[in-house]
Amino acid sequence: MDDLDRRARQKIKRRLKRGNMDTRQPPDFIIIGAQKGGTTSLYRYLTEQPAVGGATKKEVHYFDRNFDKGLGWYLAHFPKRDEFEVVGESGPSYLFHPDVPGRVRELLPEAKLIVLLRNPVDRAYSQYQMRTRRQGEADTFEGAIAEELEHLRLAGDVARPQSGVHFQLARGIYVDQLKRWLRLFPRQQMLVLQSEPFFARPEAGLDRALAFLDLPAWRPAQFEIHNPGGFYGEMQPETRQRLAAYYAPHNRRLYDLLGTDFEWDEA
Repeated sequence: MDDLDRRARQKIKRRLKRGNMDTRQPPDFIIIGAQKGGTTSLYRYLTEQPAVGGATKKEVHYFDRNFDKGLGWYLAHFPKRDEFEVVGESGPSYLFHPDVPGRVRELLPEAKLIVLLRNPVDRAYSQYQMRTRRQGEADTFEGAIAEELEHLRLAGDVARPQSGVHFQLARGIYVDQLKRWLRLFPRQQMLVLQSEPFFARPEAGLDRALAFLDLPAWRPAQFEIHNPGGFYGEMQPETRQRLAAYYAPHNRRLYDLLGTDFEWDEA
């Protein structure tokens, strides 16, 4: 460890101590996304394990929406020290938000990161459906996609969460989001799970997550699907084909980065 790295870690320890480090246990892991990828279910399964503690609410949103509230506010959401072997939180928007990787790296450089990635075509439609249920949506899915494409064209393909656009499309370009994180965190500190196998056999995904956290295999009483969403009607076939073509080159870059093919382009 060089002097610069040592000084940085000492600074982090001082900040954590000022922010209730003496009484609260900061997260050992963070589920960073993707939104609509199964994050709620995985987080619930993990925090049902007796050795794992969670935040007072599933999504604290400190690193994206509430960063100005300070470290003490953030740590107050977590258990007291030594209550659990491992503590974690889930922020499905963390993967997408460009400022979050640096903030997490500064505060929690050793935190383990868990990512669930879903076929981006289905993920985009699920996000649209969620917004329709919660807020009402006057536009069709096709209209919302056209609006976002125009926004990205005018913005030079720069997707900023503060712009007010919901980014159904941009959130599914996973490769660029992962690269932001991997510039700051080593690959071995990140577990990437494909959502479709997790939906079909959650026990296998849970086993991998527990092993990643150095915890023994464990099963909840039942594998209930949390926050399942659901579609109110099928996507138009031509829309699916258009989105599959849009994502295909980005998916290939993702497969090259991870060294694995999720076969989304064949779905």
